[in-house]
Amino acid sequence: MSDFLAAAVQLTSTSQPEVNFLAAEEQIELAARRGADLIGLPENFAFLGDDRERLRLSVSLAEECTRFLVTMARRYQVALLGGGFPVPLGDGNRTLNRSELYGQDGQLLARYDKIHLFDVDLPDGNTYRESSTIVSGELQPPVVDIPGLCKVGLSICYDVRFPELYRYLVDKGAELIMIPAAFTAFTGKDHWQVLLQARAIENTAYVLAPAQTGLHYERRHSHGHSMIIDPWGTVLADAGVSQGAAIAPVDTGHVARIREQMPSLKHRKPSLF
Repeated sequence: MSDFLAAAVQLTSTSQPEVNFLAAEEQIELAARRGADLIGLPENFAFLGDDRERLRLSVSLAEECTRFLVTMARRYQVALLGGGFPVPLGDGNRTLNRSELYGQDGQLLARYDKIHLFDVDLPDGNTYRESSTIVSGELQPPVVDIPGLCKVGLSICYDVRFPELYRYLVDKGAELIMIPAAFTAFTGKDHWQVLLQARAIENTAYVLAPAQTGLHYERRHSHGHSMIIDPWGTVLADAGVSQGAAIAPVDTGHVARIREQMPSLKHRKPSLF
């Protein structure tokens, strides 16, 4: 199959995992009923709340997330990405931020631990220090061939600002790049769509970007606008700011055509840099 439907789910996750799992399943079911074969959930899909609570829950939550993803993939017969959840390191103080991709049979196809951590002081007064409780992943980001669909490369949220990661994924054969996120409302309004389109255009690849939206707790507010973007940079679907999903067709033949028409990947001069 070279032509299939993909869905980028959009959620407003909270600090209540069971509520979040129910909301995620609702959107997975709706997307599957519309014919989606590949579904992505956003970063922090199972928990978005206080760091101390995330650390406390991380042991049970990691197991629950894996079990949930396996069950959903099998139940709805879809390839499913859990875009990011905490996996404890065992020291009680830190976790990894891990995404896992499962096939229709519930078998693990790939996992990725977020490499780039969001340590910033924003002009709106919010400060983020992911590295205070999260450890950067040390393994190379994976590219996996989903049987019958396409070759997919994995990344998470803040990674989108580091184009060298996506060059690596495309060099390894990626036709579609997944960028699940919980992008802040402040940065998202100026940077989210621009960055996603840039990654699609410069790599002549599809981008599937499931996102968090709305107010989660206190001042934590996410931008929304889950998107699917084609290799020309055209936004095929945008979920806006409500919970739901962006759903659009993916055609690997279109990737090949665009790469022939705009062969920039072949024109690179790595020896000069």
